[in-house]
Amino acid sequence: MLQERIEAKWIDCFADTFALCGVKAGDVAAVLSETQSRPVNVELAALALARLGASVFRIVLTSPKLSAPVPVRSTGASDAIARLGPVVQALAGCTFVADLTVEGLLHAPELPEILGGSARVLMVSNEHPEVLERCRPDPALEPRVKAGIKRLRAAKSMQVTSVAGTDLHINLENARVGGGWGFTARPGTISHWPGGLCLAFPAAGSVNGTLVMNEGDVNLTFKRYLEKPVVLTVENDYVTDIAGDHLDADLMRGYFAAWGDQEAYAVSHVGWGMNPAARWDSLAFYDKRDFNGTELRAFGGNFLYSTGANEAAGRHTLGHFDLPLRNCTVMLDGELVVDSGVLQGDLA
Repeated sequence: MLQERIEAKWIDCFADTFALCGVKAGDVAAVLSETQSRPVNVELAALALARLGASVFRIVLTSPKLSAPVPVRSTGASDAIARLGPVVQALAGCTFVADLTVEGLLHAPELPEILGGSARVLMVSNEHPEVLERCRPDPALEPRVKAGIKRLRAAKSMQVTSVAGTDLHINLENARVGGGWGFTARPGTISHWPGGLCLAFPAAGSVNGTLVMNEGDVNLTFKRYLEKPVVLTVENDYVTDIAGDHLDADLMRGYFAAWGDQEAYAVSHVGWGMNPAARWDSLAFYDKRDFNGTELRAFGGNFLYSTGANEAAGRHTLGHFDLPLRNCTVMLDGELVVDSGVLQGDLA
């Protein structure tokens, strides 16, 4: 069991990351957290900002009552702010916001207003500090991720295949495209740490085919490596069948059904990981309490398929699966981007 305490090296790590976000002496910086946030990361963020000479203040929200029928994990859609106007105004008036909420602000309804005030936000994943240290942002990743985003934005279609049987066809027209490399220095933007992803949120009715999660692929909502294949049939964005006569498939069927919400079955985003510091096998080394799983979304060459909320398609739900798959081939308009889990060309 790893210890959660203040370490000088972790203050350094947080300070270096915030410096990449352009934080400098005199900047007004907020540390946003809630009562269920990981305390050590909240303290490390505040100490790091103080070391950089920023004018730091803290906002601590009360973690909201449970509203879902099942546990919620890693949605990026925190509801902790609960549309409190004074909180939104305070954050929008900052130069920098260190987001330490449990679920993160990436899809929070208040985010557009916060970014509209020209604040830049870094969503620090709810990981043990050792994970953040090992996946600290590397400036060399930025141009590669930007190249991937540019290619994704220009593409009209994505095809994903694998020897396991995946054959997925995705229309990228009118998709919302983005990504991150672990930091952001541009006002009015958000990024997340760990980073290293290129993603598209497809418009409604854009995804069809078969997704085969093979042995060793990851269900991050459960923080679990699959032991047997699960076959998902996707029709016009929605998972319509979950095939597999075993525990992995039963768990997925049960979690999907528990929401009682058809939107939980729909695609949220698709894309691939690009971070060479992120490891597929890292889940094996941590207790579940220590590990949020963001790293596995970003390991180089994975294909990431996620279900749940998708603003581009007008869908909103807390039901969410993040499913990083290994050994997939990803093509954009017929051009190879990932070959059997290996990044190609200028993305490698």
